[in-house]
Amino acid sequence: QFEKSRMGESFKNLKAWTDTGDIIGARGTIRRTDKGELSVYAKEWTMLTKSIAPLPDKFHGLTDISKRYRSRHVDLIVNPNVRQTFRDRAKITMSLRQQLDQLGFLEMDTPVLQSVSGGADAKPFETYHNSMDMNLTLRIATELHLKRLIVGGFDKVFEVGRIFRNEGISTRHNPEFTSVELYQAYTDYNDMMELTEQLICGMAETCNDDIASIPYGDDIISLARPWKRITMHDIVAEQLPDVDFTDTSPTNLEKAKASAAAAGVPKTEECKTIGYLLNACFEELCESKLIQPTFVTDYPVEISPLAKPHRSKPGLVERFELFATGRELANSFSELTDPIDQRARLEEQAAKKAAGDEEACDVDEGFLEALEVGMPPTGGLGIGIDRVVMLLTNSPSIRDVIAFPLLKPDS
Repeated sequence: QFEKSRMGESFKNLKAWTDTGDIIGARGTIRRTDKGELSVYAKEWTMLTKSIAPLPDKFHGLTDISKRYRSRHVDLIVNPNVRQTFRDRAKITMSLRQQLDQLGFLEMDTPVLQSVSGGADAKPFETYHNSMDMNLTLRIATELHLKRLIVGGFDKVFEVGRIFRNEGISTRHNPEFTSVELYQAYTDYNDMMELTEQLICGMAETCNDDIASIPYGDDIISLARPWKRITMHDIVAEQLPDVDFTDTSPTNLEKAKASAAAAGVPKTEECKTIGYLLNACFEELCESKLIQPTFVTDYPVEISPLAKPHRSKPGLVERFELFATGRELANSFSELTDPIDQRARLEEQAAKKAAGDEEACDVDEGFLEALEVGMPPTGGLGIGIDRVVMLLTNSPSIRDVIAFPLLKPDS
C-alpha cells in the first residue's frame, strides 16, 4: 500500500519510473486495508526488475493462439486459467506417481537414445553419436526395456517419460509427448482394465469435484466406474451388421472390403487381411463416436505384434484400448512372452519396414534374448498423460497442456 504522505519524494519516483510488468520491492510495516487485506504499508521502494517489453492490457489480454504458444511466459502472466491448467497438470502427474508408489511399483529410467526402435508402430527421429560412430534413434516407447526389467526380477515397474515420434501434428498429436508405461508380473489385460480405471479416477479427483460430471467441450464426461467394455468385433458390427469379420477366406475379405468402402472406409484395397480391415473400419466408423470412457477389447493379431494370443479367440490378442472424447487415452496387452512367436512377429514387422513402411519396428535382439531367459506372465499398460490432462482440464488441443509445444518458425 503506497501513500504520498508516508513516502514523500519517493512516491513521485514510483509514479514516474514504474510500468506494468515491473517487479518492485517495498519495505514498511504490516497492516490491513479497509477491506481487510493484509498488506505492506510501504515507507520505501526499490526497482527489482524493469520490464522493457509491454504486457498485453488486462481488458483484451493475450488472445492470439499462435502468440500464446510462442510466448507462453506472457500467456501464463496474463491468463490465470492457463496457469491453473499447468498447476492441475502437476497435481495429476503427482497423483499418478503417488498411486503407483502405494501399489508397490518402482519408477525406473530407460534409455532415450536407442540403437533399435521398437515398442510401437511409429516413425522415429534419427540422430548420430560422434564418438561412438553410431546411428541412433530417439525412443518411440519405453516398453521393451521395461519388460527386460520384469525379466530381471522386478515384478512392478513403471516410467513416466517423454516419447518422440516423427509423425504429423494435430490437436491430438505432438512430436514429443509424455506417457506412463507400467508392467506387472502375474497379471493380464483384465487386471490392467481395473488398474486403468483406478489410476485415471485418482488423477481426476485432484482437479475435479465430481468425477461423474466432468465438462469437456459440449459434453459431460462421467468417470463413474465401471466403464463400458466392448470387443472390437461387436462395436464394428453395430456399424456394419452384415459383414462377418470372423471369416478369413479370400472371398469374404473381398466382400467385406466392398461393404466397408460403401460405408465410407478409405483405402480398403490396402487391407491385406480381415484383421487389418476390421481395424480400419473401427478407426473410421467407431472411434470418434466413443465420447464416454470405453474399453475396446480383443484386437486382431496383425496390428498387435507385442500382445499375447487370445486364450479362446483364434486370430485375436488380449489387448484393449481406452477411448473417451473420441480419442485414445490408453493401450494395454497381456504381454507376449513366447520368444519364438515374438521373433516371428518382429521379423514380419522388419519385412514391412524394408518394404517401405516407416512406422514398422525393427528386430530387437537384446529384447528377444531377454525373452529367451524367461518373462513371467505380465500385464502392460500405457497411458497418454497429455490426453488425460486435456480431458481433466477441458483443454481442446494438446498444445494447451504442453508448456512449450513444438512450432514452426514464426514467419
